[in-house]
Amino acid sequence: MTHLHITSWALALILFVLALVFYKQGKKAGKILHMVLRLDYLLILYSGGDLLMEYLNSGTMLGEVLVKSFAGLWLIAILEMILVKTKKDKPTKSFWIQLVIALVIVLVLGFGRLPMGV
Repeated sequence: MTHLHITSWALALILFVLALVFYKQGKKAGKILHMVLRLDYLLILYSGGDLLMEYLNSGTMLGEVLVKSFAGLWLIAILEMILVKTKKDKPTKSFWIQLVIALVIVLVLGFGRLPMGV
C-alpha cells in the first residue's frame, strides 16, 4: 500500500503543476486536470487511510503518525485552495508558504522518521 500512496502523491503533484500552468494560461484543460486531481485525492485518502490503520494496529509512533495524517490532509486542502484562488486570480502567497511547511512535515515524517517509508 505504501507504493500506491507514493505513486498517487507523485501523480497529484504532477497534475497540480499542470493544472496550475493551464489555469495561469486561461486554458480549459486546467479545469479538466483539476477534476482529475480531485479523483486522485480519493486514491490518496484511501491509501493513506489504509497506512494509518496499519500504524494504529501496530501501536508504534502514534503521535507522529497522527501529525503526518493531519499534515497530509492539510496539504490536500492547500493544493485545492491554491488552484481555486489561482483560477479566480486572487493572491496565493500565504497558501504557498503553508504548502512548503506542510510538505516538509509530510516528507520528513513519511520518509525519514516512520518505518513504512519506502
